[in-house]
Amino acid sequence: METMKLSALVLMLSLSLSAMRASAEIKTMTLRQALEMALSQNPDLLLARLDQEKARSRVTIVHEPFAPKVYAGSGAAWTTGFPNTIEGSAPSIVQARTVMTIFNRPQSYLVAQANEGVRGAAIQAALRQQEVVYRVASLFLDAEQAARSLEAAQRQAESLVRVRDLTGQRVSEGRELPIESKKANLAVLRANQHVDALSLDLINAETSLALALGMNPDDRVRAAVEERAPVDVPVSEEDSIERALENSNELKNLESSMQSKTLEIKSYKAERLPKVNLVAQYSLFAKYNYQDYFAKFQPNNAQLGASIEFPLLVGRAPSAQASQAEAEIAKLRIEVSRTRARITADLRRAYQDLKRAESSREVARADLDLAREELTIDLAQMDEGRLPLAKVEEARATENEKWLAYYDAQHAAEIARLNVLRQTGTLEAALR
Repeated sequence: METMKLSALVLMLSLSLSAMRASAEIKTMTLRQALEMALSQNPDLLLARLDQEKARSRVTIVHEPFAPKVYAGSGAAWTTGFPNTIEGSAPSIVQARTVMTIFNRPQSYLVAQANEGVRGAAIQAALRQQEVVYRVASLFLDAEQAARSLEAAQRQAESLVRVRDLTGQRVSEGRELPIESKKANLAVLRANQHVDALSLDLINAETSLALALGMNPDDRVRAAVEERAPVDVPVSEEDSIERALENSNELKNLESSMQSKTLEIKSYKAERLPKVNLVAQYSLFAKYNYQDYFAKFQPNNAQLGASIEFPLLVGRAPSAQASQAEAEIAKLRIEVSRTRARITADLRRAYQDLKRAESSREVARADLDLAREELTIDLAQMDEGRLPLAKVEEARATENEKWLAYYDAQHAAEIARLNVLRQTGTLEAALR
């Protein structure tokens, strides 16, 4: 079963690499679709799952001495003198023997350590999955924000082009100074430069998202236009810190490493304990090898018993290795304390960033609403003949500039929310 899982993961990784050689394309996805694809074919996740399979296989390898193994062969040979073979056993037509460890405490601890390694690999995979979910969600929001900003910048550039044309007309009629035409032309050039920069930002964001999904580097993933409710963030900062410490895969991984080292120490200390192995053998003898030396011949011969090994002098290496492992555990305890402090500080900072980002978004929204109201007033005055069209187009360009600022502020607030949920370990559940 484990071999089938490993083969499936290898096949999935091969398909991902084959997809990279396919022709470039642009796919439109929702956030949920992007997350589902990332969880199925993100290269980092596939590698982490392969590490899990390796850890499971290691359990089988370390447990191998406790599994019975049977060997069969033949010791038939021409002999001269007393019947004997090079190995010291009697010549036989067929020989079968089994080898199995019954009691080996150091090896038992190594098996337990390998099982703990499986748990640690699962924690590592979960940690990698959290990172992938956050990265994909962030890149998706980047692509979404870049597309919205590009549309607003294009509208702003169009309004400024109309302002430039109207200004040029007024200059030719002598109602404006020539410098006003140069100012309008400069504004158009700056707007076009901004559009070009945002176009490149959009390409880079969509390409980065495609790479995070395990696609071809020439492919792009476009964020689908959808109504998406903002993710809920826990109100209580202290409860969030407690939850973050409880759900932290970093802490779980460190604790798993400590447990693994503890089992390793027990394995070293158990080197002084006796070891018991099963001894079983069957031999089928040929009469011609023995008739001249023994009064009675028995063709079927078997031995069953146990070999016991008592370590009398094991040297100083096990004690030194145990000391090394104890030092590693001490380092891991310090790392646990430092990680807990860092998680607490990072989460407090994440809440501060969220508060700052939401405040900036409220200001940007109020600024945008004011610009829209001013545009409405300008349109009404233009209809009454009290305001020229050029002023209205300038107001439209200003409104689009406010839209750009609002999109930036909204994007920052969404990223701040994702960061808070990532710190608490609840991001994937919130997005699903």
